[in-house]
Amino acid sequence: MSSGSSQSNNNTFLEQTYSVLNSVATSLRLPALASTGIVAVLTSLLYFKQKALIYPSHMPPNSRTDVPRPTHFGIKDFEDLVIPTQDGEKLSAFYIRGPKGGPNSDTTVLMFHGNAGNIGHRLPIARMLISMTGCNVFMLEYRGYGLSTGEPDESGLMVDAQTALDYLRQRAETSRHRLVVYGQSLGGAVSIKLVAKNQHKGGIAGLILENTFLSMRKLIPSVIPPAKYLTLLCHQVWPSDSVIASIKLPILFMSGLQDEIVPPKHMRQLYELCTSEQKRWKPFPGGDHNSSVLEEGYFEAIADFVADVTSEAFEKL
Repeated sequence: MSSGSSQSNNNTFLEQTYSVLNSVATSLRLPALASTGIVAVLTSLLYFKQKALIYPSHMPPNSRTDVPRPTHFGIKDFEDLVIPTQDGEKLSAFYIRGPKGGPNSDTTVLMFHGNAGNIGHRLPIARMLISMTGCNVFMLEYRGYGLSTGEPDESGLMVDAQTALDYLRQRAETSRHRLVVYGQSLGGAVSIKLVAKNQHKGGIAGLILENTFLSMRKLIPSVIPPAKYLTLLCHQVWPSDSVIASIKLPILFMSGLQDEIVPPKHMRQLYELCTSEQKRWKPFPGGDHNSSVLEEGYFEAIADFVADVTSEAFEKL
């Protein structure tokens, strides 16, 4: 940060983001369902309505129509994009440029957001990433979220993620950029599958995961306790626990130890399952599911990781 005033402004933006995301989190706790204990209802909901439960893209209200713009947060050098997918959807995205001529001006963070809300709600996080790392940031809005068309599901979100990566690889400005994939919560599950599939094709320097889960089936018992015996009905699997070991690139694991949505043991187990020789563990004792970004050292840990994985010495290892 260049000054105390700048840091104060950044903290204010992050606190505003936390407020929005905290309201989103209530939709994931599903208190009404958790208190009914009606197996028949849960069975029906889990099988036939699970996409609506797992991907609450309409939360908070107006999230599908009211998407904050980068200019609302003082960001001027950006592009507002609409990117087509191979299956006919149109994805909203922001490409935000970092400082020109800086040490990481040829590095782009590919950012996959957490559940609910939209990319506009995460702009203060992108702003901090740019401020702390000097990287460019590409923010993708999944199908069925914000202004993107379509309906979300596991296979569709993976088409979206691949579309974003291919776009950056083919775009003239970013085709030779080093890419750091960064995923929060659901975005972490998206990131794991994407990196596992693409790590040998070049360009990806590292992966950052925050507060993500082992699999959706293993998450259900903590989110909907009465449904713990019905997890096999979940066809939105997101099997991060069976994929993470295949990733050999550097990975930074960031875990809020007060996470009330994803039990912190999920992140710890992902870390232990990881076989990368360049893996890092960064816990935040006071961080919950949405407030970890407010914890001291959060962006410093990312900045250190990015500096290391993009350094010439590291690339030669």
